[in-house]
Amino acid sequence: MNYNLLKSLSTVVFLYFLSVQVLLAQNSNQQAQITQPFHLTAIPWESEEVHKDAFLKLIEATCLVVAKQQDEKGAIIDPYLHREHQYSTPYFAFAVGVLLKAEHGDLLKEAGIKAMEHSTLAFSQGSKAIPDEHGEFFISPLSNALALYQPHVSKKQFELWQKRMKTPLVEVMQNFDGRTNNWRTYAMKGEWNRAQHQLSTKAFATEFIETAWTQYSQKIRIVNDKWNMYQDWSSDPQSLAVEAVGRGNLIALATEGYDGPSSIEILEAVRRGTYTSLYTQAPDGQAPPNGRTDNHIFNDVLYQLAFEVMAEDAWKNGNKYLAGQYRRAANLAFKSIHRWQRKSGHFSGSFYITKNHFDPGDRVGYQPASQWGNYTGAFIQHLSEAWLIRQSAIPQFPAPTEIGGYAFTTDNRFGAFFANAGGFQVMINLRGATVPKYGLSWTPLGAVRMVKSGWDGRLGPSDGEHDLTKTSSFKMKTGNGTLVDSYRPQSGISFGPEWMERGHWVRIADVPATYQAEAEIHFVHPLLVRFTIHYNFVTGRGGPYFSQEFILTPDLLVTRLKNAQDLPFGLTVPLLENDGNQLLTEISENSAHTGFSVNGDQQYFIGLNEDIQTDSSGESIQSTYGWLKPVRFESKDPSIDLLVYPKSASGISAKEIKKTFEWKKNGFSTALASIEGNQYRGVHAAGGEGEAMDLDGDGIVDVTFDQKCLFMFQLKKGKIHRVETDRNVIMKYQNKTYHLSASEPITLNF
Repeated sequence: MNYNLLKSLSTVVFLYFLSVQVLLAQNSNQQAQITQPFHLTAIPWESEEVHKDAFLKLIEATCLVVAKQQDEKGAIIDPYLHREHQYSTPYFAFAVGVLLKAEHGDLLKEAGIKAMEHSTLAFSQGSKAIPDEHGEFFISPLSNALALYQPHVSKKQFELWQKRMKTPLVEVMQNFDGRTNNWRTYAMKGEWNRAQHQLSTKAFATEFIETAWTQYSQKIRIVNDKWNMYQDWSSDPQSLAVEAVGRGNLIALATEGYDGPSSIEILEAVRRGTYTSLYTQAPDGQAPPNGRTDNHIFNDVLYQLAFEVMAEDAWKNGNKYLAGQYRRAANLAFKSIHRWQRKSGHFSGSFYITKNHFDPGDRVGYQPASQWGNYTGAFIQHLSEAWLIRQSAIPQFPAPTEIGGYAFTTDNRFGAFFANAGGFQVMINLRGATVPKYGLSWTPLGAVRMVKSGWDGRLGPSDGEHDLTKTSSFKMKTGNGTLVDSYRPQSGISFGPEWMERGHWVRIADVPATYQAEAEIHFVHPLLVRFTIHYNFVTGRGGPYFSQEFILTPDLLVTRLKNAQDLPFGLTVPLLENDGNQLLTEISENSAHTGFSVNGDQQYFIGLNEDIQTDSSGESIQSTYGWLKPVRFESKDPSIDLLVYPKSASGISAKEIKKTFEWKKNGFSTALASIEGNQYRGVHAAGGEGEAMDLDGDGIVDVTFDQKCLFMFQLKKGKIHRVETDRNVIMKYQNKTYHLSASEPITLNF
């Protein structure tokens, strides 16, 4: 990393977002931008380039599979529905057009031309002729595909397609006045694309976009959100998966030359919202879960596309550091999808729809709209857009999710909390879904994601579940003491408290109608984040109160669950045991772990109480990711203490971690790291808050500052190699004096 650039780059980034905040400060709902004053990572970081040609390989491999599903008319027939579904054909046509532009699609040219012919004909005949009346989704890909196919078809055919694409929007868009959620953003983006290609007038496109923005709720959905995330209003809590859809379309509109009256407002809203999504992205590149269509593969491609657009936007505006972070985040998102490519059989080369390895015919984690044709189409469409957008050679810098040092709560409509220390992210749902969406509860209350940088994030837990259709029976006494059969759902699972109520165990994910959570943040640093999650009932029903303390570090986390009432309680762990392939799981008296291979990454949950016990008698629940085994940790102590250790293949053994674990005053120590108060000391990094630090734990201060500050060291063989602070300070180390400027890393040469 070239740290000499960071001073000027950080200043430019600050000014860039200051302009955003000045514009948005008029809205009382807006809060300060998420800040991350540090640039150093907890472990040594090197740029890993991903060439855009890699996009083409996945697009082409998938398009070759899709082409096998094409009928003689040019339509893409969904192999599970046995009919053309939604926008699968125009998306395929666009992707093949991009391959032709890149000189990669000769084998697919005929199929692409047939798809264009079929889709433009349907478009010209209006909404009733368009599969599932999804006309909004046809506009942009077909308008933009025309130029891609012009060198490959006759002038007569090209002009026919142009004529068809001039069909008035009112004829194409079913329920013209009714669709106000993200569907309308497809029409906004599409109409601007048509105006750019002279298929519609700029005046009409501008009027339609402005009306959608100001009168059809598009503005209030994103501008009024706490962090400018897009609220689809299609579920409660809001869907963080669908969020990227609406915001993504508005990004395209704002960065593709739209210059109507609201253009600046739209641009600054999507800039801030996409900047926020840098912090919701997981360190392994995944988009966040929650809400309908969560944990679908195309979610990660949407994040990649948004980051690609914003990388070019920031680069164009001189914000080179931010552009480098966006480019890195886009690469992380792209790399995250590879694990879901199918390796054998008729569909080899294409991708699963949801993040598991079950047969797509089983529809694990699907919503009604989730089909092979449309979401495979979404995958190739948006990856193709990403290929077109990536134009500049942008040097990468660590993404915020790799640096860590933040903790924040989303808008209450989303109801989620994110914390990250040194590339170890925890995500917790502060609210669970209480109103079914398509008969399903997509958002379970409690912790649903624990992902570490450079580690297989599927092991997590990277998912939770709340199945509204299941109940379990138990005996309950009536007022006169008679035992009767009763039923209560116990189908929720997340990382969180579980307690005994009337002889029956209740998990926090079971009761979203009566419980919510509140996050209390104590300390935030790139190497150490301390916070507490408070679980409390919110209705007259009543119930026990829980507080769960977290100490999050780059290596592992330690959590302590406490209950204010005198009743049996435990801490539930969702253990992924099968995602279509059987995992290697083991549950002992005081620990549980899971992994995909003996020599690969493992996730360990280790009880720290002396009398800790596990109970795995609960039935497994099938989530989006796969089968989750509920493992309850219990103890007679006032609290339940648990260590979560994401072990990499080369990491030290979990047995050694447990053996060396020792509680310290306001902290703990292990073979990996030591935490004392607000300071962390590890193998590769050290730092925290204070005026001095003992680097080797021998009781002697090794480094001092002239004032209290937040500081971070990257270490080499126990010595400081790089240092960064959050303010201007004077540091003394090994008989040398260093004048440090805020947020400017320096390298110490010895």
